[in-house]
Amino acid sequence: MTFPTHRPRRLRQSPAVRRLVRETHLVPSQLVLPAFVREGLTEPLPIGSMPGVVQHSLDSLRRAAAEAADAGVGGIMLFGVPSVRDAVGSAADDPDGILNVATRAVVAEVGDALVVQTDLCLDEFTDHGHCGVLRGDVPTPTPHGAGAPRGASGRVGPAVDNDATLVRYGAMAVAQAEAGSHLLGLSGMMDGQVAHVRAELDAAGFTDTILLAYAAKYAGAFYGPFREAVDSQLTGDRRTYQLDPGNGREGVREAVTDVAEGADIVMVKPAMPYLDVLAEVRAAVDVPVWAYQVSGEYAMIEAASAHGWIDRRGAIGEALLGVRRAGADAILSYWATEAAGWLRDGL
Repeated sequence: MTFPTHRPRRLRQSPAVRRLVRETHLVPSQLVLPAFVREGLTEPLPIGSMPGVVQHSLDSLRRAAAEAADAGVGGIMLFGVPSVRDAVGSAADDPDGILNVATRAVVAEVGDALVVQTDLCLDEFTDHGHCGVLRGDVPTPTPHGAGAPRGASGRVGPAVDNDATLVRYGAMAVAQAEAGSHLLGLSGMMDGQVAHVRAELDAAGFTDTILLAYAAKYAGAFYGPFREAVDSQLTGDRRTYQLDPGNGREGVREAVTDVAEGADIVMVKPAMPYLDVLAEVRAAVDVPVWAYQVSGEYAMIEAASAHGWIDRRGAIGEALLGVRRAGADAILSYWATEAAGWLRDGL
């Protein structure tokens, strides 16, 4: 059937018709608010590269959680920024560490009105900024180019010890569950992390604690503002454990593996540059699939709108819908509370 019989514009003729035939919908409960809480703050501290986002004090975090719940947001993901760091991230599983204290505070504030979630990774807590325990420098051939002679030996690293890191993740998991976290976000990209954490939680009696596996977490350039937000101590990069940006099939394989290990939900991160991976993961697994609209995505839209180059509200809504359309069942977004308000007003 062709023109003039077939006229696709019939279904675009008015706002009412467009709403009626819209294929992809976004509702507030599909949004999760990432939030940073810094030990020792009495007032929220703005994050320069993320306009409108702050490092919270405990009091301001409680208010932000209550606002998110009132807006109908589905959950809040907590990231802790400790005052003191060490090589093994001791503050991560300390019951009096900032993340666990904040978890108890938020659970007391919002109860079951939000799914209270906690980041389970060591990078915020270590003095080297890596996501795991280090085993020291390891020799490796120096890459060719940049004046390096063929066969020359160089050094990289420090290298992250995968299996020693799992032990720390297990301790973190139990501490976070004891603090009341409903869902643990395993973001470290260690092999076997889901199976190990699930076993530790079950052994400690936390069989109902939900595991979100950051299954396809890519190493790349979109995390810069986040590193300011958590005052990261990282030098170098995380390419030995996060995924290579060129590898789509590997991301799907990681997601399938995490589901087999017991993940209740899997994540693709970042969202925008990896919508193809998100769609492929959605097709490959039968558990919920989430995506993280990361700090670099947030900062780009905020910067462009501040210069008057794009319509801020329109761009945010379009970006969120694009992630949903690619297959995300829920989205972590720094705009979660604000966007939820728009959605409730009929965006």
